[in-house]
Amino acid sequence: MYFHKLFLQSFLLLLILHFIVSSSKDTITINQVIQDGNLMISRENNFALGFFSPGSSRYRYLAIWYHKVQEQTVLWVANRNDPINGTTGVLSMDHYGNLILYRNHDRKVSVWSTNVSVEVTDTCVAQLLDTGNLILVHNKSKRVVWQSFDHPTDTVLPGMKLGFNRRTGIQHIPISWRSADDPGTGNFSFRINPKGSPQAFLYRDTEYIWRGYTWPLKSYADTSNVSFVNNDEEIYLAYYISDPSAIVRTKLYNSGHVKKLAWHEKDGKWKEFWSLPMSLCYRYGYCGTYGICDLQDQTSREFECDCLPGYEPKFPRDWNILKDASGGCVRKRLESTSVCGQGEGFVKVAHVKIPDTSAAVWVSMNMSPKDCEKECRRNCSCSAYASIEIARQGTGCLTWCGELMDTVQNKKKDMIFMFVLMQLTEMAQKSNDFLKRKDMLAILVTSGFSAWLVIVILAYLWLKKKKKRVRNKWNKRWLETNSNSYYKETLVGNEVEGSISYPDIAFFNLSTILAATNNFSPDNKLGQGGFGVVYKGKFSNGKEVAVKRLLNNSVQGMEEFKNEVMLTAKLQHKNLVKLIGCCIQGEEPILVYEYLPNKSLDSFIFDETRRLVLDWQKRFDIIVGIALGLVYIHQDSGLGIIHRDLKTSNILLDEGMNPKISDFGLARIFKSSQIQEKTNRIAGTFGYMPPEYAVFGKFSTKSDVFSFGIILLEIITGKKSNSFCQEDSYLSMTGEIWHLWREGRALEIVGSSLKESCSPNEVLRCIQIGLLCVQENVLIRPTMSAVVLMLNGETTLPTSKQPAFIFRKSNNISNPSAERDGFLSVDEETITEVVCR
Repeated sequence: MYFHKLFLQSFLLLLILHFIVSSSKDTITINQVIQDGNLMISRENNFALGFFSPGSSRYRYLAIWYHKVQEQTVLWVANRNDPINGTTGVLSMDHYGNLILYRNHDRKVSVWSTNVSVEVTDTCVAQLLDTGNLILVHNKSKRVVWQSFDHPTDTVLPGMKLGFNRRTGIQHIPISWRSADDPGTGNFSFRINPKGSPQAFLYRDTEYIWRGYTWPLKSYADTSNVSFVNNDEEIYLAYYISDPSAIVRTKLYNSGHVKKLAWHEKDGKWKEFWSLPMSLCYRYGYCGTYGICDLQDQTSREFECDCLPGYEPKFPRDWNILKDASGGCVRKRLESTSVCGQGEGFVKVAHVKIPDTSAAVWVSMNMSPKDCEKECRRNCSCSAYASIEIARQGTGCLTWCGELMDTVQNKKKDMIFMFVLMQLTEMAQKSNDFLKRKDMLAILVTSGFSAWLVIVILAYLWLKKKKKRVRNKWNKRWLETNSNSYYKETLVGNEVEGSISYPDIAFFNLSTILAATNNFSPDNKLGQGGFGVVYKGKFSNGKEVAVKRLLNNSVQGMEEFKNEVMLTAKLQHKNLVKLIGCCIQGEEPILVYEYLPNKSLDSFIFDETRRLVLDWQKRFDIIVGIALGLVYIHQDSGLGIIHRDLKTSNILLDEGMNPKISDFGLARIFKSSQIQEKTNRIAGTFGYMPPEYAVFGKFSTKSDVFSFGIILLEIITGKKSNSFCQEDSYLSMTGEIWHLWREGRALEIVGSSLKESCSPNEVLRCIQIGLLCVQENVLIRPTMSAVVLMLNGETTLPTSKQPAFIFRKSNNISNPSAERDGFLSVDEETITEVVCR
């Protein structure tokens, strides 16, 4: 009886103690457990620890996620490679202070543990911190014996280390999930390479994908809230945020992209800060050994890659024809060879992300640039050096004795200078000898400056006089070319460099345009369309522009030119290309636009290599941007403009891959009282034109809605709307998508490059929006303002009706099933030839 009473008292005491400890939510001690449905929550309710099943998986995992974020966002997974089948998992702590995850309630088979042993009963407590870190703390010493921050999965949180501990051997390496439904160890990892000068690398298995900047650079260490530690005990990177209430994470996706994201409570979604790789130039070794990738001039040339000074392509055919620079560059063959230190010099390569420093050597962390050059000259195998400003230490000297790999040039960023060793020509040597004669050099500089000053003054006076004559002539000619009274306005101009400026447009001298484009040099050609040719130009003040030149044999004429000038000049929106001015001197009218470095949307989504740059989130942002631009021209601008030639080649991308609608040559002003207008001249691009316009010449704002729907579906599928041919089951993209949609298989159309990064629900929503936009009945197509609400998830989507242009192949035109499904069958015997284009 006594023992029975003692047992009952002990049981009640343990039950009360269990309740008291459990109520704190953020700790677990011996004899406590977490089972499926129970959560451990941090003190400020920021994070939760519990069981979850990813995506459509039936397996269960122990994980940490944001407790306050509506969309479940998993940050850490314990048993990522050993899932639990069912809801029988149990997390508990043994008498050695070790956290153990068991497969079943009987606690016989474990699937994960912290693998620590304190060897004293009841000496540890597990706690979930408000940083998202799960820790094991020794009760007496308060020493952290284990923490989840030392074992990241695919997410790096503020304060988490990326690197490794030299003493303990613990490596802090984020590794991607296998897929959205499987958090197991994937192919991509993000880690510190300690060789040479330490760098962060993105890996696919053991292959380099992307390389970070060399640390510790002062310009990055001072501005990006990033700390770098490299000592005898450990080496790591970590980032911090100034506002502790902000919810920020950096995630490595199973597509190979790394993104820094912030949670916006107002919008209820994650928004992207930055992602990498950002462009082709940032893919490791894109231009091979001794090659350099130019981020700024990718659109002014046919190829992004070049060779470092003194080098030439190793395989010219691959370089020039195939645009494949993976073979890299080799030293140029010269008639005479030089001896080490003789007939050689260093050429400065400015504004670069310096080459891979795995084989580089820090000569000193505090050495002047001149001494750094001398140090490199002493070593005959030294091929390059860089004098780098080091955070809190001075100027360091870094030298390379092996191959130079992964050099990137970006003139818009304050990056460092590198000096590459090369042989000097005889002319350069004579020039250096001449410059040593200081007296002659002083005379030459003084005389040259005086002559230059006189020329500038005379040129200014001549131009000022000429502009006064040209101003009235241009004003008269422009008004004479505009017979439409709607455009006749009083234009009062101001003189600016090489142009006459008006309230809406600027008129440029032809000489200014010729100088900016180097006489329309083929090297500056950006592209060609129905209007003519587009060139890259650069004015004397350094401003880069795109110059659109109307050719004599162009399919468009003066009316389209005037139309685009007067309409585009009145439109100001972030998703519309900005018109700077025009030139009407000579026989060929010219338009001058802002310069957008990433060309058009079609050059990305239809290219097997470049499409990899656009993951789903970036494509979704592009879709929304196009929609906002159309809402502006349709209603917010107050003009009521219909574009009439909307297509992927008319969507340009700026440096941040933001979309801008261009080419308003066929645009028309649409009065608010009108429902539809008709034209006798059908102009546009087949595949993007709605049926009422292509057949009957009737157009309205719903014509642009149809074109937008086609673009949206092209962005998702990666296929051109007019690329289907007789060998395909459907002769149009809309026909194939409509068929798969009706069968519940719409996700099969998603391009292979998107399948890993996209959200299935968001993609299905966009496909449905695209089908709503391309409905055959013009009256039931949504307006663009309604489309924006649909994209933001602010309205319920209606059921889409049959799209236009559904051409399905059939050997029997009377096939009853085809008629029942609403398809237009094609009798192949009546067709002579179907050509893909």
